[in-house]
Amino acid sequence: MKILSLFANIGVAEAYLEDTHNEVVVANELIERRATLYSKIYPKTFTICGDITKKEIQQEIINKSKELSVEIIMATPPCQGMSTAGPQDEDDIRNELICQVVKITKQIEPKYIFIENVPLFYNTYINVEGAKILIPDYLEKELGKEYFIEKKIIDTADYSVPQTRERAITLLSRKDQKYKWVVPQKDSKKVTMRDAIGDLPSLDPFIKDVSDEELLEIFPKFYERKKEAEKISIWHNPPVHVKRQVIAMMHTPSGCTAFDNKIYFPKKEDGTPVKGYRNTYKRQNWDTAAYTVTMDNRKISSQNNVHPGRLYTLNGEELYSDARTLTLYELMKIMSLPTDWPVPPNTSEAFLRRIIGEGIPPLFVKKVFEELNRGVKND
Repeated sequence: MKILSLFANIGVAEAYLEDTHNEVVVANELIERRATLYSKIYPKTFTICGDITKKEIQQEIINKSKELSVEIIMATPPCQGMSTAGPQDEDDIRNELICQVVKITKQIEPKYIFIENVPLFYNTYINVEGAKILIPDYLEKELGKEYFIEKKIIDTADYSVPQTRERAITLLSRKDQKYKWVVPQKDSKKVTMRDAIGDLPSLDPFIKDVSDEELLEIFPKFYERKKEAEKISIWHNPPVHVKRQVIAMMHTPSGCTAFDNKIYFPKKEDGTPVKGYRNTYKRQNWDTAAYTVTMDNRKISSQNNVHPGRLYTLNGEELYSDARTLTLYELMKIMSLPTDWPVPPNTSEAFLRRIIGEGIPPLFVKKVFEELNRGVKND
């Protein structure tokens, strides 16, 4: 079936949709830089860059969708006003973008709709015609007569994604369709970080505030490992950190935070102890799914960003390898993105890191659409 992707960003969610024999034929993204990259990754898709709340942009989306016979809407509106990682501002105007999805739905009348957001999506009030209403109640009020509405909070780790990421998934099925779209059953086995990136050799961080000579004293195999990483992927580059953070993480075991270190605890530039949450300066665990990838995934001082590491000995001292955040390539694997995802090689790594932190793992999206395919075929 043919799909309209709203709030498309650069297309993280749709990375596997061609594999399901569904096709995104129209996409809309507000920010030009993202829309441009989307077009490079998905050149067959008609991409409309512009503000969905503007009448002319919305009409172009509707007209093109009707022209290309869109049967499914996929909408992933911004979640910053509802995310636990943000201020959770009920008056954030972005919370009301779901209203634009409803307006477009009424014009296109798709057979099915996929809406994805953070779990607080279901507990957020929006202002509609001067009155506050919960988003689920708003969807029921506006679309409940024409559509069956399935609401479910899922964890992508339950669907073979090596990352814990809770999302609110809303599936709407037009009532004249034989099949009612539902979220698939959970997979029997979870995929761990060891499964996802355990086969990759150790990679040292680049320490920006030391000389090359001192860097090699700390990491004698730095350039050798960097060269091997380049063979694996152009996105497998040593993250850049400062010495005091790297030293702290070199003495921090897998799954632990450097705040528990008696000597090598996090320090400021002047040597005084850092005060922070225990989920920062923290290594991930090998034998669980990764923690939720955030937009701020390049910092050791942000939450749950550090590679699990491996115990080794240097000059008689026990240390832990990979004293760094995850590389972009490792993040892609943890996000379940395909290793051959056609991102242009000149794309900014910092830009991609932030985008990946916003996205929904595409393997989960693939499984939801495969469930739709099975249901439609069987009916």
